[in-house]
Amino acid sequence: MKWSKKRILLAFFIMGTTFLLCGCNFFGGHKEGKETQASETESGEVLEEKGPKIGVSIYRYDDTFMKLYRSELKQYLEETYHAEVVMRNAGGNQEVQNQQVSQFIADGCKGIIVNPVNTSVAGKLADASNQAKIPLIFINRIPKEAEQLRWKENQMAVSSVGTDSRQAGTYQGEIILESPNKGDLNGDGIISYVMLKGEPGNEDSEFRSEYAIKALFEGGMKAEMLYEANGDWGRENGKKQAQEAFAQYGKQIEVIFCGNDAIAMGAKEAAKEAGFVPGKDLYLVGVDALQETVQAIKSGDIEGTVLNDHDGQARLAADTLIKMINGEDADTKYLVDYIKITTVDEFKELKGEE
Repeated sequence: MKWSKKRILLAFFIMGTTFLLCGCNFFGGHKEGKETQASETESGEVLEEKGPKIGVSIYRYDDTFMKLYRSELKQYLEETYHAEVVMRNAGGNQEVQNQQVSQFIADGCKGIIVNPVNTSVAGKLADASNQAKIPLIFINRIPKEAEQLRWKENQMAVSSVGTDSRQAGTYQGEIILESPNKGDLNGDGIISYVMLKGEPGNEDSEFRSEYAIKALFEGGMKAEMLYEANGDWGRENGKKQAQEAFAQYGKQIEVIFCGNDAIAMGAKEAAKEAGFVPGKDLYLVGVDALQETVQAIKSGDIEGTVLNDHDGQARLAADTLIKMINGEDADTKYLVDYIKITTVDEFKELKGEE
């Protein structure tokens, strides 16, 4: 087929135009591809954004509640913020914790989280992190109001996340008031109780104990304390102190208030070994809503517990620290509410389980 001169010129025009358009797209596309591959390896693998290095010091690794707390904290920081989490166990030793915080600073951590062994030294830790210009969060054990006010007045990047233990104590008292006979099993008009607290001098321990009994009085009941001791937040110590209480007061005991669930589970074992039936001969109440305790509620051994939301606290602490690392302001204190748990269904509903 013959092509006319006019048709040949038209063909060359179309070819030239196409080349120019493809050429523009090629150079533009090459530039765009280069930008896209900036976060990829040579094999095409996409690299995750690297987050900040965070130092975390936990007062004791053998604390059951803090095991759950630190696990959630680490996972949330890594998954949500791609953080490099350096977790350390203070082993209940304040000097060890002080050294850990100093090491976090020396290692160039961008943020620090401390579950303090002793809140009385919070000021020293706050000053050290502030001088290094590293944001700090205290968790679970909140320093006193005067110390928090100092952070605010000096515009320090220091905050705290915890709970109001007065609320936990109040809920413990209410759980007993909601039980059959309002805890007065022998019908004499007086609740005869044993108080197994946490650590001596610990604010959470003191508030839980104080407000549990206040709730009884406010509920119209009289109460007398038969025995008081520190269970040091542990199951074995809780069991040991409960055994001593049973040895001294036996059937006079109607209620045992426990500073946490670990102590409550120890007291439950002591009660059974002493020949008592928990839930029938006496009532036990704890704090934390650990899975084991919730199952004991189901079996009737534990009258109730108070949910200490470790997931919510861990996430709030992480979010607040990252906010401060990014230069944003934060309040000196954030509180997460406790929740009464007296049935397994209540616990499952809160956890989103069927």
